[in-house]
Amino acid sequence: MKGPVVVTGASGYIGTWLIMRLLEEGYIVRATVRDPSNQKKNQPLLDLPGASERLTIWKADLDEEGSFDEAIEGCSGVFHVATPMDFESKDPENEVIKPTVNGLLSIMKSCKKAGTVKRVIFTSSAGTVNVQEHLKSEYDESSWTDIEFCRRVKMTGWMYFVSKTLAEQAAWEFARENGIHFISIIPTLVVGPFISSSMPPSLITALSLITGNEPHYSILKQVQFVHLDDLCIAHIFLYEHPEANGRYICSSHDVTIYELARMMKERYPQYSIPQKFEGIDDGIGRVCFSSKKLIDLGFKFRYSMEDMFDAAIQTCREKKLLPLQTKEPQCGIGNEAGEHVAMDAKRVNGFDDPKVLRA
Repeated sequence: MKGPVVVTGASGYIGTWLIMRLLEEGYIVRATVRDPSNQKKNQPLLDLPGASERLTIWKADLDEEGSFDEAIEGCSGVFHVATPMDFESKDPENEVIKPTVNGLLSIMKSCKKAGTVKRVIFTSSAGTVNVQEHLKSEYDESSWTDIEFCRRVKMTGWMYFVSKTLAEQAAWEFARENGIHFISIIPTLVVGPFISSSMPPSLITALSLITGNEPHYSILKQVQFVHLDDLCIAHIFLYEHPEANGRYICSSHDVTIYELARMMKERYPQYSIPQKFEGIDDGIGRVCFSSKKLIDLGFKFRYSMEDMFDAAIQTCREKKLLPLQTKEPQCGIGNEAGEHVAMDAKRVNGFDDPKVLRA
């Protein structure tokens, strides 16, 4: 058996799938959650194959200094996946940014205190790389998001981009000063099936062309994707690889919103997918996130873009988080929690003539 290893944010989208893969690989896993008594959120973990023998659930909170000490004590590795991700926060500095930075530093301090942790794998974000006033056509691990630009413009998700960037930069400094082997994995927009019970935040964005969630279209303008399973396998690959070091972009596909819309229209005819986007030039090019560093280490991506969207949509439908079909273009159907309901577009928008609906 391998481990034990800690996975934070264990009941979330990435955390649950990562734990499933770690158990399959024979690891002893300590899963940290904020509320171990929340059966709805934690039961999917307990139901995983191998969980009864090799999975334990521990209480820990990013807001509480030292709360990860007990879970991390005696562990050989930490996968830090947990992160506050509230795009609608009324107080982003205190509800998103500070907890993200302080939470990661608290975990790093717990690792130092434990003295047994060989490697920390941090799930960073593409939002730490390319949120800048002037976009380039290609990005690698040397690029960082412009925090001042984010604070000034306040685009959709700005507080998440700032929080992840500041947290990762603070962790690198702590790791250098304290001799901790720290690796960050930088996923682009994560799409795929899921075990958790609610709509994952990244799928609220990825499936926004189905739900008509227009504020998220700006994120899809020149977007990059990775399949959830590829991402989780990459976490374990980097944890185990003796030469892994530094930052690693984990991204398999680059597309524009127009390419994505065409693919979805052809592949999912039951949904009304907009093909025109106000304010977005239909001649825009792709922005590439290069996974060359990860691939050069020996990693291979397994999934196509069609694979990841097929799996995500199928899971959402099974969990009744997406309508089975949308007859008319719909604007704003589905709240941010992702509980989407199939409704008649004319009734929802208060129009008699569907031609006047904005796609």
